[in-house]
Amino acid sequence: MKRVAVVCAILAVASFAFAQAGYGNQSQNPPASQQGGQAGAAAGAGQQGGQPGAAPGAAQQGGAGQAAPAVPEGKRPPQAKTQPEFDAFKTASATTDPAALEKAADDFAAKFPDSELRILLYKTAMRGYQNANNADKMLDMGRKCLALDPNDPEALVDVAEVLTERTRDTDLDKDQRLDEATKAAQKALQTIDTDVAFPAGTPPDKVDQYKNLLRSSAYSVLGALEFNKNNFTGAETNFRKSIDAFPQQPDPVTVLRLSLALDRQNKYPEALSYANKAVEMTQEGSGAGSLARRERDRLVQLTGGKPAGAPTGSAAGAGTTPPATTPAANTPPKQ
Repeated sequence: MKRVAVVCAILAVASFAFAQAGYGNQSQNPPASQQGGQAGAAAGAGQQGGQPGAAPGAAQQGGAGQAAPAVPEGKRPPQAKTQPEFDAFKTASATTDPAALEKAADDFAAKFPDSELRILLYKTAMRGYQNANNADKMLDMGRKCLALDPNDPEALVDVAEVLTERTRDTDLDKDQRLDEATKAAQKALQTIDTDVAFPAGTPPDKVDQYKNLLRSSAYSVLGALEFNKNNFTGAETNFRKSIDAFPQQPDPVTVLRLSLALDRQNKYPEALSYANKAVEMTQEGSGAGSLARRERDRLVQLTGGKPAGAPTGSAAGAGTTPPATTPAANTPPKQ
């Protein structure tokens, strides 16, 4: 999930900046439900014109008479209902340590139990724990996000991936965890186009990039789940969908797992072509890199040292380092 983490980190920074500017902008024309002095603080993934931190009521658009850009299709960004709520959100958002941010989010949620901004704080904490490679706390934050919004695609994907990568055959609740992972990944695929909140002015290409990245991650999770059930045909299908969903930056571990799924089906020449690509995309000595090189060497022997041609465009391009999570039982590790 490093690919998602990078995009999410950008969105997190932009979310706070937009929240600062958005409160003053929306206070000029508050929603009907907020008439009587209450203003909205839009928080999502972008920033309108104007200076962050402007006082409520200050003009935030680029100039007099200039219309604000249309909000991209999808869910409305969360909004604050009062100035004290917005101020408390800004204070909590300034926390960078994930454990401290989790506490700040809990305190904020206790003080403003109906605030739409609670999920933004928990999602930021989730990303913080992800960057710290603390999968258990990342899962906790993801579940808190889903308790507030069960359709949130980012939280669904993160929860699904942690459950898939961290569940062992010896876990007493193995079946429940893997069932939760499957349902979360499938639901993410259903809600990506409808439940990602983007504020006005977000470039359409950034919207599409983020959605495709989430879609790619969800299919990768489903592929890993099928692989661990020895359903290699189903795993191959999902891994291909994952690569095709975000071809400009395929996940190296997904490429390797596709090679292994093809290998298990005795499709050795094609498996070798993807193993070669996985070798190119991983560092020698890393967990995935070592496994990719072993798989490549095995397939070279099986095919007489005559690899098939390089994969088609779906696996072309350089990848990034996958997330540091404990590997699933039978699939190669995330780095």
